[in-house]
Amino acid sequence: MFDVTELPLIGGAALRARSAARVLRTLPTDAKDGALVAMAEALVERTDEILAANASDVEAARADGTPESVLDRLRLDAGRIEGVAAALRQLVALPDPVGDVVRGSRLPNGLELRQVRVPLGVVGIIYEARPNVTVDAAGLCLKSGNAALLRGSASAFGTNTALIAVLTDAGEKAGLPAGFVELLPADRASVGELLGARGLVDVVIPRGGASLIQRVVRESRVPVIETGEGNCHVYVDASADPAIAESVVLNSKTHRVSVCNSAETLLVHRDYPHLPRLLAALAGSGVALHGDDASRAAHDDVVPATDEDWATEYLSMDMAVRVVDDLPQALDHIARWTTGHTEAIVADSATAIAAFTAGVDAAAVLVNASTRFTDGGEFGFGAEIGISTQKLHARGPLGLPELTSTTYVVTGRGHVR
Repeated sequence: MFDVTELPLIGGAALRARSAARVLRTLPTDAKDGALVAMAEALVERTDEILAANASDVEAARADGTPESVLDRLRLDAGRIEGVAAALRQLVALPDPVGDVVRGSRLPNGLELRQVRVPLGVVGIIYEARPNVTVDAAGLCLKSGNAALLRGSASAFGTNTALIAVLTDAGEKAGLPAGFVELLPADRASVGELLGARGLVDVVIPRGGASLIQRVVRESRVPVIETGEGNCHVYVDASADPAIAESVVLNSKTHRVSVCNSAETLLVHRDYPHLPRLLAALAGSGVALHGDDASRAAHDDVVPATDEDWATEYLSMDMAVRVVDDLPQALDHIARWTTGHTEAIVADSATAIAAFTAGVDAAAVLVNASTRFTDGGEFGFGAEIGISTQKLHARGPLGLPELTSTTYVVTGRGHVR
């Protein structure tokens, strides 16, 4: 048994979550769905209370000189609260993965073999700024039968405290066990305790910037599902339709710049004849362009790019631009600088599309579509914890099935070996 005296900050919460997880793993779907509906209704009913806490967080963050892109992630309004409540309601409509038979067979000796989805148990989630993740994580963990230990950022602690108060009050009134979701202290030491709680916590999922993710990967004794940065590229092939290229590139870059599936680099085939038009459209939309010599020759507003630009996840109205000789050179550039999140191609050539989708290594590959579609909700999976950029267990949007493991159930009639 884990010695909780080694966890002065999170030990109590972890024990409550561990106890709750035993109840949640056998909770019927209708009980989980009823609680999700109650939690969604409570969020809307107590919007004013949540917004008051959020306004204090935003004001304090602005006074600390927090960049606008981060403030945008932190800020809530009535529409965003309705959005996170709607995400909980959407989970009700999604299939419960717990109990699904992944595969099954009758063995030659007559044993019945089934591989069945089961909850992970206690899921620790470390995230930055975004208070909507608090609600998404609580809902996803509940629907998949897991207890949630949530460690948000200090900048959002007031908002997260208000959200958890609403969720726990509504959830427990709907019959959920105490400890089904717990908010951990927002300090560095609590992260260290969480990462060391092997035996109490079954998996940790970091969602945030590179420094946070790398710390978790380096230090955790608990298994980690790694989410990553979004240094996403759009490659415009020589065969691309100019109207489609302009629409996809602009949406990928400008739709919402502070999110991980916003495009940061534009790669354009040397023989694409509409580069000046494309760059003018970006500049006209307020995008600051950092480019190589060829792209600078195509538009006066492009400033020189360096290796730092190719490597940067801007999360702002900035974009790096490079003109490539051919598709293999585009793939080489992506292979060097990608974070493995989302890569996109705009092309009419089936040959180019096939080569790109086969040659690029990413959690999601978009063809003639915006990078902004890499999202659990847009994929029809409902809300997600984040986008996994690793290659073990789960890759891409971390939705309900990805928050489960499996158990082999073997049934015989007195079989012995």
